[in-house]
Amino acid sequence: MQNIGIPVDTRALTFVCVAPPAPKLVNRETGEVKVDNQGRTVFQVGLSVATEAGRIDLVTVNVPGDPEVQVGQIVTVPDLIARPWKQVINGEERHGISFGASAVVPASAAWAA
Repeated sequence: MQNIGIPVDTRALTFVCVAPPAPKLVNRETGEVKVDNQGRTVFQVGLSVATEAGRIDLVTVNVPGDPEVQVGQIVTVPDLIARPWKQVINGEERHGISFGASAVVPASAAWAA
């Protein structure tokens, strides 16, 4: 499966931070932290996503650098990309969708810009 990013239209979505930002680990045993191609630490942020129709999902979004958001804040997620993935571990195939963005920022900061 190719690792092609699919842009997500976020205009009709509301995001709320539900888990604090934390560095993404490459290896849990060694504690190695993931960095992007510019050497910035990649952070994971847990978000709830609500549609205008009332459907709510939870997603984890990877972003470069430490986003200054807190649990409970309404946030915006510029340049959100969905990436399908597939891997085989110990003969068992797993698959899913990972999410990445250029940032996760408080909605009040985005509106002020």
